[in-house]
Amino acid sequence: MENRFRSGFCVLIILICSGLCGIGSVCAESRRPKNVQVSVQAKWSGTPLLLEAGELLSKEWKDVFWDFIKVWLSEEKDATDSYTAKECLKKILGHGRSLLNEPLASIFEFSLTLRSASPRLVLYQQLAEESLSSFPLTDETNEYAQTRKSDALNVGLNPKSPNGKCCWVDTGGELFFDVAELKLWLQSTNDRAGDLLQQPELFEFDHIHVDSSIGSPVAILYGALGTDCFREFHFTLIEAVKEGKVKYVVRPVLPSGCEAKTGHCGAVGTRNSLNLGGYGVELAMKNMEYKAMDDSTVKKGVTLEDPHTEDLSQEVRGFIFAKILDRKPELTSEIMAFRDYLLSSTVSDTLEVWELKDLGHQTAQRIVQASDPLQSMQEINQNFPNIVSSLSRMKLNDSVKDEIMANQRMVPPGKSLMALNGALINIDDIDLYMLVDLVHQDLSLADQLLKLKIPHGSIRKLLSTMPPPDSGTFRVDFRSTHVHYLNNLEEDAMYKRWRSNINEILMPVFPGQLRYIRKNFFHAVAVIDPATICGLEAIDMITSLYENNIPMRFGVILYSSKLVNQIEISGGQTENDSRIEDELSSLIIRLFIYVKENHGIQTAFQFLSNINKLRVESAGDEDDALETQHVEGAFVETVLPKVKSPPQDLLLKLEKEQTFKELSLESSKFVFKLGLAKLQCCLLMNGLVVDSNEEALMNAMNDELPRIQEQVYYGQINSRTDVLDKFLSESGITRYNPQIISDGKPRFISLATSVLGEEDVLGDVNYLHSPETFDDVKPVTHLLVIDVTSKKGMKLLHEGLQYLIDGSKVARVGMLFNGNHNADVSSLLFVKVFQVTASSYSHKKEVLKFLDQLCSFYEHEYLLVSSEAAGDARAFIDKICEFAEVNGLSSKTYRAALSDFSAENLRKQLNKVAQFLYGQLGLESNVNAVITNGRVMLPGDGSTFLSHDLHLLELVEFKQRIKHIVEIIEEVKWQDVDPDKLTSKFIGDIIMLVSSSMALRDRSSENARFEILLAEHSAVVLNNEHSSIHIDAVIDPLSQAGQKLSSILRVLWKHVQPSMRIVLNPLSSLVDLPLKNYYRYVVPSMDDFSSIDQSINGPKAFFANMPLSKTLTMNLDVPEPWLVEPLIAVHDMDNILLENVGDTRTMQAVFELEALVLTGHCSEKDHDPPRGLQLILGTKTAPHLVDTLVMANLGYWQMKVSPGVWYLQLAPGRSSELYALKEDGGGHQNKSFSKRITIHDLRGKVVHLEVVKKKGKEHEKLLVSDDVDDSQDNKKGNGWNSNLLKWASGFIGSGEQSKGKGISVEQGKGGRHGKTINIFSIASGHLYERFLKIMILSVLKNTNRPVKFWFIKNYLSPQFKDVIPHMAQEYGFEYELITYKWPTWLHKQKEKQRIIWAYKILFLDVIFPLSLEKVIFVDADQVVRADMGELYDMDIKGRPLAYTPFCDNNKDMDGFRFWRQGFWKEHLRGRPYHISALYVVDLKKFRQTAAGDNLRVFYESLSKDPNSLSNLDQDLPNYAQHTVPIFSLPQEWLWCESWCGNATKSKAKTIDLCNNPMTKEPKLQGARRIVYEWVDLDLEARKFTAKILGDQVDSLEAPSVSPIQPKVPMNEPSSEDIESKAEL
Repeated sequence: MENRFRSGFCVLIILICSGLCGIGSVCAESRRPKNVQVSVQAKWSGTPLLLEAGELLSKEWKDVFWDFIKVWLSEEKDATDSYTAKECLKKILGHGRSLLNEPLASIFEFSLTLRSASPRLVLYQQLAEESLSSFPLTDETNEYAQTRKSDALNVGLNPKSPNGKCCWVDTGGELFFDVAELKLWLQSTNDRAGDLLQQPELFEFDHIHVDSSIGSPVAILYGALGTDCFREFHFTLIEAVKEGKVKYVVRPVLPSGCEAKTGHCGAVGTRNSLNLGGYGVELAMKNMEYKAMDDSTVKKGVTLEDPHTEDLSQEVRGFIFAKILDRKPELTSEIMAFRDYLLSSTVSDTLEVWELKDLGHQTAQRIVQASDPLQSMQEINQNFPNIVSSLSRMKLNDSVKDEIMANQRMVPPGKSLMALNGALINIDDIDLYMLVDLVHQDLSLADQLLKLKIPHGSIRKLLSTMPPPDSGTFRVDFRSTHVHYLNNLEEDAMYKRWRSNINEILMPVFPGQLRYIRKNFFHAVAVIDPATICGLEAIDMITSLYENNIPMRFGVILYSSKLVNQIEISGGQTENDSRIEDELSSLIIRLFIYVKENHGIQTAFQFLSNINKLRVESAGDEDDALETQHVEGAFVETVLPKVKSPPQDLLLKLEKEQTFKELSLESSKFVFKLGLAKLQCCLLMNGLVVDSNEEALMNAMNDELPRIQEQVYYGQINSRTDVLDKFLSESGITRYNPQIISDGKPRFISLATSVLGEEDVLGDVNYLHSPETFDDVKPVTHLLVIDVTSKKGMKLLHEGLQYLIDGSKVARVGMLFNGNHNADVSSLLFVKVFQVTASSYSHKKEVLKFLDQLCSFYEHEYLLVSSEAAGDARAFIDKICEFAEVNGLSSKTYRAALSDFSAENLRKQLNKVAQFLYGQLGLESNVNAVITNGRVMLPGDGSTFLSHDLHLLELVEFKQRIKHIVEIIEEVKWQDVDPDKLTSKFIGDIIMLVSSSMALRDRSSENARFEILLAEHSAVVLNNEHSSIHIDAVIDPLSQAGQKLSSILRVLWKHVQPSMRIVLNPLSSLVDLPLKNYYRYVVPSMDDFSSIDQSINGPKAFFANMPLSKTLTMNLDVPEPWLVEPLIAVHDMDNILLENVGDTRTMQAVFELEALVLTGHCSEKDHDPPRGLQLILGTKTAPHLVDTLVMANLGYWQMKVSPGVWYLQLAPGRSSELYALKEDGGGHQNKSFSKRITIHDLRGKVVHLEVVKKKGKEHEKLLVSDDVDDSQDNKKGNGWNSNLLKWASGFIGSGEQSKGKGISVEQGKGGRHGKTINIFSIASGHLYERFLKIMILSVLKNTNRPVKFWFIKNYLSPQFKDVIPHMAQEYGFEYELITYKWPTWLHKQKEKQRIIWAYKILFLDVIFPLSLEKVIFVDADQVVRADMGELYDMDIKGRPLAYTPFCDNNKDMDGFRFWRQGFWKEHLRGRPYHISALYVVDLKKFRQTAAGDNLRVFYESLSKDPNSLSNLDQDLPNYAQHTVPIFSLPQEWLWCESWCGNATKSKAKTIDLCNNPMTKEPKLQGARRIVYEWVDLDLEARKFTAKILGDQVDSLEAPSVSPIQPKVPMNEPSSEDIESKAEL
C-alpha cells in the first residue's frame, strides 16, 4: 500500500511539472535558478605555504620555528615524489602539529588554511628588496629598483632572484651569494669585532637563532626553506653560531624565478593569486521605486563550471528531492524543473503584519530545537527571504517567548554582545582574524599554565579572572603640615552664602557650569619650587582661580630643587644639616612661612605673586630667571603696610638668623619622599597628579566629579565626611614615580617561557626576604638585574637590600648578576658571596645587614679604585669572613665556597644571564633593571631608583595584577606535584610566572554578567569541560551582526570546540522584515587545496539558486582595516537581475584587497587634539609616500598601507616646526623622530600618537587663519597653507592618476588653458557610471579651461576604471581616484545608497590632497550647459560651502516641500533649504574653520535616530548651516524639472535629473525627455566605451553627434525651439 502511494505521489509531481512547463526542458532552461560567486584576492602575489607555516609556528615559541626547519630539512632528503597541493598541506600540517599540543595544533591548521601569515612574508619581501637595493649588482637590478620606486606603496612585488641566486646573506657591510664567500668572512669575523656600526637593523618579529651570542656580528639569511641554497647557508651559519661567531637571523623569502628550484612542496601557494577568507558578502533586495537600471544590453558573463554541486538533501517546501530522485532517476530533468519552480516562488520580501509579530521568537525556537543549532542559525539568517514564510507559520511555544521577554528586562531587545573568557569584544569590530588571534592567545596561555602543572579547573578560572575595576587609580597621600591651604570652603566667610546641601552636586547643570557648594570636594594643591618660573606661574593661576570664586580648596607645598638633589645624592640622608647651603628657593620658603605665621595665608600668597610681578616687570621678558632682589623687593612690598619697623631690617634679620630653616628643609624632604620633585611643577587634584596648568586642572575636576557624585548618591559621602581623608585612605600612596604610575603601557615579559625553555636562568635564583618572613608565600617577586661592575648597579643593590630591611610582607627579592666579559676577580668573588649567602642563609636574621656591609665594602674598596690598587683575593675573602662572624654567619662556609671557586664557571653563569636578558628583553649586557612579576623597569639615567620606589612598585603591581591571581592560586588543589615541593618558594614562583604571562594578554577590561540571563528555552548551550575557551554571547539571530556571528561561532566550534552559552535576543514585535538579504561568510576549507596539482583555489562565497526576478545589490562586509574594490565584474553589482544574465549559470565577481588602513588617534596632553596636524608615512629611503591630517574628532587620522615596515613622522613645515612626537616614556621634547610601524597581518593597526609643543612654541596656533591679509601671508610664508603645495601631493588613496599629471596649470591638453577646474563626483552601478560619462562630456564641451575630475574609487566598476584613462587621453582632462575608509567611531550607515550620500559630505577635509584648495561637486546624473570656470571663480564670500537653494516655481510640488513646515521651517529660521546635486567647497576655508569636524559631530548626534537625515547628503549641510555657513548660489546654476518648472529652464546652467516623487518616472526615460542634448552625449559616450572595451553598441536612433566644442549660446532662439520640442 505504502509503495503504491509513493509511486502515485511521484506521478502527481510529474503531472505538476508537465502542467507547469508544457515541455520540461524548455521551461527548465528559461526559469533555471542561477548562482552568484564572489571572491576576494590579495593585491600581492601568492606566498609559499611552507614559509607561512614557519611564521605561524614562530608565534607559539621562539624555538619552534627552528625545530620546524630542522624537522623539514631532515625529512626533505628522503622525499623525491611530486606532491599535490592537498598532500603538501597535509605533510606541512603533520610536521607542524607534531611540535604543538592540542588545541593549539588545530588553531595552527586553521590559520594555515586561512593564509593569515601571508602578509608577514610580504613584509620580508620588502626587507629583502631593501637589502638588495642597498648593494646594486648590475644595471638590471638598478633598472628594477627604479620601477619599484615609481610606486613605492605597491605591494607584493616579490624581489627578482639576483643573477639567478635564490638565497643571500646580508651582514650590513656586504651581501654573500655563495657559501664559500660567507665561510671566508666567518673566518675573519674575529678581526671585525669593532666593526659593528654597519650592522643591519633587527626587528621584534625577526627569527634570531636561540644559540646566537649577544655581541657577535649579525648575519641575515634571505632565502626559503626547501631550496638547496637555503640548506647550505643554514648549516654553515648554524656551525658559526655554535662557535659563537655570529648572530644568525632568518628572513624567509622565495624570490620570483626561484619557484622551480624549491623542493617538492616549497612553491605551493605561489602559483595562484592569494584568495582570502574571513569576510562576508550580502546580496540585498533592492528598492526599485525609481527603476534606476541601465537598459544597455547585458554583457556575456565569464562562463564558469558550477564549482558547488547543489545540496538536494535540504527541504524545499516540504519536499526532500534527494529521496525523490533516488526513486525516479529517469525523471531527473522534470523533478529538477519542479524544484527550480518551487525555489523561485519561495522568496518573500514582504509579510502581513500579523505574520511578522512573533517572527523573532519563532526563529529562536527553530534554532534551539534543531539538532545542530549553530548550523540552523546560520541557514536561517543567511537565506532568510527563502525561509521566512515557513518560519512565520511555525507554532510558537510560550516558554520560549516568556524566557526571551524575561531576559529583555535586563538586556535591550535586539542587542548583541559577546565575551571571550569574560572579556567583552566589540561586536562591530569583530572579525575572524581578530577572534582567531584572541582564541590563540588564550590557548597559548593555557598551554603554558598546563606545563606549570596547574590543574584544568584553575586554568579556566585564571583565564576568566578580571582585575578589580578601580585598581588603576592611585592618589598621592600628601596629608601633612607642609601643605599651606589658601582657603577652606566649609569655614571661610566669603563662601557663607553658598548652599551647604551636598546633594546639590547631583543636580543637572549646563555643560561647563560649576556647582557652588560649601563643601571641600575638590582639593587642588600645587607642588612647586617657588624660585622657578613654572612655580610662580602656578601661584598666579591659583590666585586667579581663587579670586574668581572657583569652588575648590587651593593649597601649596613648597620645596627647593637644589635641596632635593642633594638629598638624592646623599641617598636620602640629611643628618649634616649645616652643610646644606642656603639658596633662593629656601629663602622664599622661609619668608613665606614667616609671612604666613605673622600676617596670614592671604598675605603669604600675595608675597609669592609679588615676586613674579617684580620679575616680569624688571625682566621685560617673561622667560627671564628670578633674582634675589625680586624676592627681597616683593617681601618689602608685601609687609610694608603691615609693620611698624622698616621691613628691610626685618629681612636682614631673617636672612641672617636662618629662621624657619628646619621647616623649609622638612618641606623639601617631604616632597623628595613623595617623589614629586621629578615633575618640576605639578598639581594634585584630591591626590591625583596632573600638569600645572588651568586646563589640566579643570579637566581633572570634571573627571573627579562623577566619582564624587556616585559616592554621594550611595551615601558613602555625607555632610560630615572629610572627602580628602576618605579618598587618600582608600587609594593613597606615599610615593609617586611617573615611571611606575604612568598613562603609557608598562613593558611586560613572560617569565614562564624562559622557565619552560631549555636554559632555566630563574631556577638558579635564590631569594632574600624581609626579617621574620622567610616561610611566608610571597606573591610579589622583584628580580634586580645588577651590573656588578657599575656604581649604578651597586646603588640599585643597596636600595633593594634597604627595601627588605624596611620590611615587606608580600615581596621577595632575587638578584640576576651580569657584568662585563672582563669582570675582575673581586667582582666575581662578590657575586659568589651573594649566591652562597642567598642559598644558605636567607632565613637568618642578620643576613641583610651582612650583605649591606658587603656592598659598601666592595663598592669603596674595589669598585671605586683602579684594578691595580684593588687588593688580592685573599684579603677580600678575609674581610668577608670577618663580616660574617660579626653578623652571626659561619665563616667556614664562605672560606670553603670561595677557596675553590672557578672564575670561568662564574663567567659562564654571568654570560647565561646576559643571554637571557638579551633573548627576553632585547637588552645588551651591562644593564641595571627591575623585573617585578614580569614588568620591566629600567631606572632612567638621571634618576635613582630608591627603596621607596620598590615599595610603590610592589603596591601598584599587587593591587592591579597580582592580588586576584593569588586568590585563585591559593585555592588550587595540586595533583601532579610532589607534596614535598609545595613550599612557599614553589607557590611564589607559580604566582610570578602566571602573573607575568597573563600581563601579556591583549584583552578588553570590560566585562558583563551573562550568568543572570535565563538560558533554558531560548539559548544554545554547548558544553566542553576540557576547553580553556568559554564564549558567552547574546545574539539577535535576525540581525546583520547575527549573520556574521553565527558563521564565526560555527567555525570556532568546528576547530576549537569551546564551551558556549548563546542567549538568543530577537526583537519582539516586528513591523517589517528584519533581514532583506542573502548572506555568506567566507571561510577556508581543505577543499580549496587541489588534489590534482599544486594549485590552491582559495575560498569563495557561493550563493546557490538565487531569485531570478528580484533586483539584488552586492555589498561586502570586510574586516575594518580592509580597503576592497572590484577587480572583475562584468555585470552591474548594484543592480543584479539574474533573469537578464543570459546563459550564464553562475555570475562571478572578483574583488581585490587594495590596501590596509592604518588608523590612529593623535593627542596632546591636556589639550584638544591637534586639529590639522600633518603626518607623513614612508620608508627610511622615501619618507613621504602618503600623507594625511588629524581630525578634531578624537584626533583621528588614517592612511593607506600595505604589509611592511613603515616610518610615521610629522610633515615638514608648520607641523614639525611647532610639534615633536613624544617618545614613549616622555623623552626629550625637542627630538623630532619617526615612529616605526610594522604591518604584518591582515588586522591593520591602530596607532596612538602623542605630540608635544616644542619649547618656546607653546602659545602658537597650528592653524593660522588666512583672513588677516593674503599678501602678508605670502610675505611671511608661514601660514598654514604656505608649505602645502611643496609637499602635499599624494594623500591617502590618491593612487591612480591620469597620465596627464605633469601638465602645467596654464597650458592644458587639447589647447585648454587657464586655471584648472576641479570637479568631484561619485557613482555606483552601471547606470550612474553611464550618466557620469555624459556629465564629463557636458562639462568639457562648455569650457576651454583644463579640468581635473576626482572620483570616489570605492564603488566604481572595473569597466569604468578601464575606460576612464582612455577617455582622459581622448578628451584632454585629468582625473584622480580617491578613497577614505569609514572611521570606526563614526555611526555606520547600513544601506549602500546612504553610505554613498555620506561620502559626498562627511570627509571633504581629509579625502583630497592637502594641496587642493577648491572643488565643485557635480552629481553624476547632471548635464552641464555653462562654463564651470565661472562657478569655480565665483566669490562665495568667505563661506566654506556654496549650494543652490531649491526653486519654488513649480507649484504642483508644494505638498512635497517639507522644509516649509514643521521642524525644518522652525530650524532654518528664514534661511533657504539647498539642493545637494551641485555645490562648491572652498577646501582652504573648510579646513581652517573645522567645518568637516563640525559636520561629523552633527552627523553623529543625528544619525542614530533612524527617522532623521532621510536625505543624508542634503539634510546634513542644511541642518548645520548655522555653524557651517552656506553661500546661496544664483538659482540658474541648478535646474531640475521636479521642483523648478519649465519657465526657467532656458536659463539653466546645469540640469539635474531629480527623482519626481509624483510620477516616479524612470531615470533614463526622464533624461531622454527632459534634456535634448542627452541622447547625443549618451551615444557619443557609449560609442567610445564600446570602442575601448571591444563591445557592440546597441543601434539607437539618434541625431548626429557633434565633436566637442563650446555649445550654442543659451539665448539663441534655435535652442529655445529645440527645448520646447523636447518637452512635448
